[in-house]
Formats: sequence, structure tokens, C-alpha cells
Amino acid sequence: MNAFTNRPKRPIVTSSDDGGYVHDPSTFDEDSDSRDEDEEWVDDPAHPATADREFDWRGWILVGVMFFAFIVSPAMILLVPPGLEYRFALIILPLFPAALLALTAVWATTRA
Repeated sequence: MNAFTNRPKRPIVTSSDDGGYVHDPSTFDEDSDSRDEDEEWVDDPAHPATADREFDWRGWILVGVMFFAFIVSPAMILLVPPGLEYRFALIILPLFPAALLALTAVWATTRA
């Protein structure tokens, strides 16, 4: 004999308002008290061309690190003397330029 003969009925989902919860975004926005007071940027946003974004010395440092990561480091992996360990040649040599490139990219794109 099966102890689980009473299976729960599947809920019937309808689009009518039968007393259940019906989400209405407009009423949700009206009930919210956490409105931002300074929403001027939404009405009149600044054009990206007006931002102070120049290719300065940070950009050149990033280009240098990219050159090191994509040209110098792979060349070192190919030319590494066979006397060095396998782990050093295939793990440490690619890992160092990748971490350096990530840190430099974040540093170069953040403005103080």
C-alpha cells in the first residue's frame, strides 16, 4: 500500500485578479519612499566626449605591459632553457604577465 496516495494539486495560474498577489510596477514605484533627490543626471546626462579621457602616460604603460604579456613572455616560454623546471616554464612564466596585465589595466582605467 502506498503511503503517499494524496498528491498535492498543482496550482492553477490565471491572469485574473482572484485575490492573489498581482505585481503592478506602477503601484510599486508609487509606494516607494526611497526616491533619489539628485536625479538631474537622468534628465541631462553628460556626453562621453566631454569627459577628460586622454591617452596619457598611463595608456603608454598599459601598452608596454601588453607588449610584455603578448610578445616577450611567449618568446621567453619558447626560448626557456631546457634545464629549468616544467612547472616554471608553463605555469609561472604565463601567470606573472597575466597578473601584471590585469593589475595594470585596472590601475590605468581608474582615475583618482
